[in-house]
Amino acid sequence: MRIARFSIDGNVAFGAVEGEGTVESGGLVLDIIKGIPYTDFELSGTKVPLSKVRLLPPVLPNKVVAIGRNYAEHAKELGHEVPEVPVAFFKPTTSVIGSGDAIEYPSFSSELHHEAELAVVIGRMCREVPRDRVKDVIFGYTCANDVTARDVQKREAQWARAKGFDTSCPLGPWVETDLDPSDLAVQATVNGEQRQLGRTSDMIRSIEDLVVHITEAMTLLPGDVILTGTPAGVGPLTVGDEVAVTIEGIGTLTNKVIKRG
Repeated sequence: MRIARFSIDGNVAFGAVEGEGTVESGGLVLDIIKGIPYTDFELSGTKVPLSKVRLLPPVLPNKVVAIGRNYAEHAKELGHEVPEVPVAFFKPTTSVIGSGDAIEYPSFSSELHHEAELAVVIGRMCREVPRDRVKDVIFGYTCANDVTARDVQKREAQWARAKGFDTSCPLGPWVETDLDPSDLAVQATVNGEQRQLGRTSDMIRSIEDLVVHITEAMTLLPGDVILTGTPAGVGPLTVGDEVAVTIEGIGTLTNKVIKRG
């Protein structure tokens, strides 16, 4: 099931996405969910065309835990070795935007890069999750763009500013709850030109590895997000660019880059 979060007439709700097509092409409707989707829920039967609503980030995470250098070719293109343990960092909630929202080019950077990623959405509070229970704590999956101020990342030892600035974490367009994430195509295009194309089967650490590793240290809450790393092909974004992240079985997350100010 595809679960979207949206606003209409000043109200915010979740809905199940039904129909065929894309956000842009039309043909999709939302069956409004009673309550929140992390627990047992009912569909209201009240349906609205997706074209009549504003899509919001599909979740409001308490935290976004991101993983760096989880594809060997991406580590290589940046001149790094594959790390012995997963490289984890945080992106703040203020960095999260939805599909269709603008990425604001930060004033303190002159080298902004896209990073297409599969995002894992947590469905229940969990800590010290054993490997065989990882699937039980996952709500679903969505598309993510770990937008990075690469020049800032190179000169600052901590990545908080390089990867945590406002609008640096687009998520969407919705969460797909019924998906095998083990071998999905992950693609990024800029102005329609393909920049990245990889498969989740090329990840160095699997989703199970990452959930076990992260929850050894911290409690994850419903709606929290794990970014699983990006394949090779990252590259520059400029003001006016439209960047799209497409993941097989989920859909396409699209954002335009604007000047902050």
